Amino acid sequence: MTDARSPLIALGALNAAIAIAAGAFAAHSLRARLDARSVEVFETAARYHMYHAFALVLAGMLANASAMRGTQLAGWLFQAGIVLFSGSLYALALTGAKTLGAVAPFGGIAFLGGWLCLAWAAFRAWRA
Repeated sequence: MTDARSPLIALGALNAAIAIAAGAFAAHSLRARLDARSVEVFETAARYHMYHAFALVLAGMLANASAMRGTQLAGWLFQAGIVLFSGSLYALALTGAKTLGAVAPFGGIAFLGGWLCLAWAAFRAWRA
């Protein structure tokens, strides 16, 4: 059985709060300071950040409610994806450092890995 004290739900809720703050920052502060493309990049980061904050909460709930192997790993991959994908896009938009864009695909791979782990865990539970 998984540890009911998994931090994934709290981590997901914290990430959701950060994503909301980032989106509000983009809407209210960045539009006047950055070009349209940089704002679009920042908003993409915030959108994927929020999607995967919800995914973290889901992974945490599934990890706490059942013995579905793979849900904890999925959650940690979602967190890694948030840091790598959204984090690099936030930094790219704010600094203009194009090299940061090279980090984002690794975050995308982490997101994909998280969803595949979650699918694998659900499929195994369904087949059991």
